Amino acid sequence: MELLSWRSPMADLVVKNAKIYTSDESLPFADSMAVRSGRVLRVGNYSSIKDMVGDGTKELDLMGKIVVPGFIDSHVHLISGGLQMARVELRGVSQKDEFVRRVKEAVRNANQGSWILGGGWNNDLWGGELPMASWVDDMTPYNPVWLSRMDGHMGLANSVALKLAGITTSSEDPNGGTIVRFTSGEPTGLLIDSAMKLLLLSIPEVSVEERREALSRASNHALMRGVTTVVDVGRYFPGTSVKLSWEDFSDVYKWADSSGKMMIRNLITKVGRTMSQWIYLGGVKAFADGSLGSNSALFYEPYADEPHNYGLQVIDNESLLNLTLASDRVGLQVAIHAIGDRANDLILDMYESVFSTNGVRDRRFRIEHAQHLAPETPARFGKLGIVASVQGNGAASTPEHLLDDAESATKKLGIDRAQKGSYLFRSLLASNGQLAFGSDWPVADIHPLGGIKTAMKRIPPGWDIAWIPSETLSLNDALKA
Repeated sequence: MELLSWRSPMADLVVKNAKIYTSDESLPFADSMAVRSGRVLRVGNYSSIKDMVGDGTKELDLMGKIVVPGFIDSHVHLISGGLQMARVELRGVSQKDEFVRRVKEAVRNANQGSWILGGGWNNDLWGGELPMASWVDDMTPYNPVWLSRMDGHMGLANSVALKLAGITTSSEDPNGGTIVRFTSGEPTGLLIDSAMKLLLLSIPEVSVEERREALSRASNHALMRGVTTVVDVGRYFPGTSVKLSWEDFSDVYKWADSSGKMMIRNLITKVGRTMSQWIYLGGVKAFADGSLGSNSALFYEPYADEPHNYGLQVIDNESLLNLTLASDRVGLQVAIHAIGDRANDLILDMYESVFSTNGVRDRRFRIEHAQHLAPETPARFGKLGIVASVQGNGAASTPEHLLDDAESATKKLGIDRAQKGSYLFRSLLASNGQLAFGSDWPVADIHPLGGIKTAMKRIPPGWDIAWIPSETLSLNDALKA
């Protein structure tokens, strides 16, 4: 009888003398890794890897450098980001003159009558003054303009665009939105949250080909930053139609998957339906409130810089409850945007009601952002098993959300409220809550390594000390999130 012996497959590449993060608590770091045909065969100490070294194996000595798995970005608008890369980019603009110059340049390269689209502006960078249609009207007499704020909850339209959309002095504010006006009642050009829908319906939908190109651009951008998997929450902001996300799934993602053009995995956590090795369809998203930067996040107390304003509830309680109950019954994960402390408690109350009605199971419901929390709220995340999908930021994200808010939260909430309730990462973990870090790109850029540093240090630009140092994370916690 012939004896058959089993031997390990030979590796194409062995990485050694490294510090390889494994996320395995029994062996957090290893020093070697064997790879074959682009797949990891084994991770461990070199003695456990060397039997995979053959004549054709390349050995790479990293001399102590760190290796981490591909990052997962838990909250992106992937196709929106790809589209924005080809539009007017206003991220980082710190002066009105530069804002105007970039729009003027776009008009020079545009056909008469075509829409000038772009975004990423942050008025806090030039002192807080909000832009108005008059900033760009003179240079855009024949082109409608729409420029969204960095948070996606406010945008600027020029007078041509307002006229096309039929937005006038007599237009009423929709539920969950605001048409910003002068004291005369005339619109300034700014639209907040659901008021944006009044204008967005007038913008021609981008073609299938443009969206497919956007997916390619966005995927390359993410891969260059080390992000290999994303949770795409869709081209869905207050004022947009849910159908845009479904059209992207049908026209773009399914096409890319079937034609071999998917470069990055797209999924929504661990509940739902596996479509292929590249696509996981699993959840629905909704909005409870707006954003801090647009003064539309929903709080228990008014804004310090707008004493009459408590923020906006974008969707009423009954609609949110019915959406969540129906989605939960068919096994879909629910992810609801909530920024302000009142909005977060509202959603936690609603989730608790759903659990009581539909019974106990592993849902992994999410709250997107969870930026500002009341004192007892972190413990509720842990008790209810709610995932805090935060952008402040760690493993697959950018520092912009947290670092920008270090300045603006103090102005908008006051020092005490901002210090006690903002970006409570460590408090959430200490309460057995689960963190999922993401960039919210294109609201902020994809920057995993910068995000890890921010989660650990929390030091804004120009500061010498951390913002709320009690909420810093360890390297291990930041990587896991």
